[in-house]
Amino acid sequence: MTTTPLRIERSEAIETWTLDLPEQRNPISGDDMITAIEEAADRVNRDPSVRAVILTGAGSAFSSGGNIKDMADRTGLFGHPAAAQRTAYRDGIQRIPRALHACEVTLIAAVNGPAVGAGCDLALMCDLRIASSTAFFAESFVKLGIIPGDGGAFFLPRAIGAARAAEMALTGDRVDAETALAWGLVSQVVAPEDLLTSARRLAERVAANPPHAVRMAKKLLREAEGRSLDGVLELSAAFQAIAHQTRDHHEAVAAMLEKRAPSFTGE
Repeated sequence: MTTTPLRIERSEAIETWTLDLPEQRNPISGDDMITAIEEAADRVNRDPSVRAVILTGAGSAFSSGGNIKDMADRTGLFGHPAAAQRTAYRDGIQRIPRALHACEVTLIAAVNGPAVGAGCDLALMCDLRIASSTAFFAESFVKLGIIPGDGGAFFLPRAIGAARAAEMALTGDRVDAETALAWGLVSQVVAPEDLLTSARRLAERVAANPPHAVRMAKKLLREAEGRSLDGVLELSAAFQAIAHQTRDHHEAVAAMLEKRAPSFTGE
């Protein structure tokens, strides 16, 4: 299946979403890209057969974030007076963090090259991140005299802590792949030619588990960001009551007792 400018491919239970504007270094501020990402996230939420998604970029960059030419020309997302600009962000690029934060399927960013500005934040919106050794990350909004308008102030501290998030956001400086690994921004750094294979292996490890349990576990992690312990425990009890009634739970227990590989159906 294909969706322009987001190329979507499927192999078994895993989808790969490729930002497919390589000549422009994969900006995500255009309405077509925003809509494509939003629709893809909504679709997999309704499709229990999709168990993991790999998000990557075509060409040499992961994503340049906002379209700099549109900023210079004051067109597209960036062509509004102040009050209308606020609305344009809400109704435009901010649809991406809302859609990905609500996505029930595990998202794995395979960061193949520079992830800059909103492109850096896009990687942070994913649950897991693997970087090519040639990648770098830059929360570079201040370099352009603007701020993280797409949710970076929410995602970045949660990924690397307040102090390092402040360093990235207030300097706008690049963080190379090895530093990103040391800071916990990514979980693996691999050679460029191994990136998608490594991302696929990680996706397969996720997809091997009962899909309802994986989706509910992800939901718990998301909800825990803003809830009290009592709130998380209450939600955990409700989700656990559901999980115990699934066929996949009974299959997992039986397979463990019988010392065989389980077969999960998503039921």
